[in-house]
Amino acid sequence: MLRVRCLRGGSRGAEAAHYIGSRLRGAFTGWVQRTFQSTQAAAASQNTCAADDKAASPVPKDCLVCSYNEWDPLEEVIVGRAENACVPPFSVEVKANTYEKYWGFYQKFGGQSFPKDHLKKAIAEIEEMCNILKGEGVIVKRPDPIDWSVKYKTPDFESTGMYAAMPRDILIVVGNEIIEAPMAWRARFFEYRAYRRLIKDYFNSGAKWTTAPKPTMADELYDQNYPIHSVEDRHKLAAQGKFVTTEFEPCFDAADFIRAGRDIFVQRSQVTNYMGIEWMRRHLAPDYRVHIISFKDPNPMHIDATFNIIGPGLVLSNPDRPCHQIELFKKAGWTVIQPPVPLIPDDHPLWMSSKWLSMNVLMLDEKRVMVDANETSIQKMFEKLGMS
Repeated sequence: MLRVRCLRGGSRGAEAAHYIGSRLRGAFTGWVQRTFQSTQAAAASQNTCAADDKAASPVPKDCLVCSYNEWDPLEEVIVGRAENACVPPFSVEVKANTYEKYWGFYQKFGGQSFPKDHLKKAIAEIEEMCNILKGEGVIVKRPDPIDWSVKYKTPDFESTGMYAAMPRDILIVVGNEIIEAPMAWRARFFEYRAYRRLIKDYFNSGAKWTTAPKPTMADELYDQNYPIHSVEDRHKLAAQGKFVTTEFEPCFDAADFIRAGRDIFVQRSQVTNYMGIEWMRRHLAPDYRVHIISFKDPNPMHIDATFNIIGPGLVLSNPDRPCHQIELFKKAGWTVIQPPVPLIPDDHPLWMSSKWLSMNVLMLDEKRVMVDANETSIQKMFEKLGMS
């Protein structure tokens, strides 16, 4: 899901310290005291910047796109589609992001549809999720259905597509700007096409629309000899800062970034390289600060099941993937919560995901949260926090 519009002024804001001035490879250079920005505060701040810099433009009052964080009252959201989803071809970047027990699945079904019974259930679950959101007063938009089995070829590679099930992976809203991520998987090269109708509508309503530089996804973008054989290998490589994506050209998935007003946190991962992070840092400066944080994670890919900011100074931190900078957050006054171990059974097929999807929740506002119906432990955790 992608948060498109949130109620301006939804959160009160809270005093917190934010890390600023991160160098490209994540060295910390200083902390300052500042106020967490709510949508209202951030929008007002943008208007102030506009007064100081005539080249900048404030958020139009009638713009349908306005979102600065992950917790302000949700008014409009894009929910993805599982229709026509295909298994990505078993290329080097897919191999690096999946575990060995599933490699045979990709080798056998790459380029073909996911199992029909799973797709049927996924489609039904997503439709019911849309119904729940609508019942809570949220406007729901959907991407266009596309045949992802169609083969395509560029001068550098050929592939089939995957799906439009995860808008959060490919799009990020920063204020009134929609940014299309360049992505890192060849199977996701043309995924943006499913969202173009929606983005054009938002653009026509006054939103900014930016497409990050599209990578060639040539062989040079990937370490073709990336040595992965075990979880221990992955831990060692990640600790050394070695990933399947190189620094040949910028690449990133939007889901490796998470927002907290004027501060945006990001991890270097298998799909997001330092060049991609630097492109975002320069693009968003000086109005926003992009900070690199890192984790003890053997296979980093997408931050929101590892470090999920769910309120002003309130973060869910995965106990299996501890944040190397977590003490700085605690000293700055953040409340750090370790969610309970997921309840999803071991035999559930997780071709591309970990069990910790349980903490990848959707905040409707500071007091309402959408969670997996089967994850009763994390439901109890939220209830203890005063959330429904």
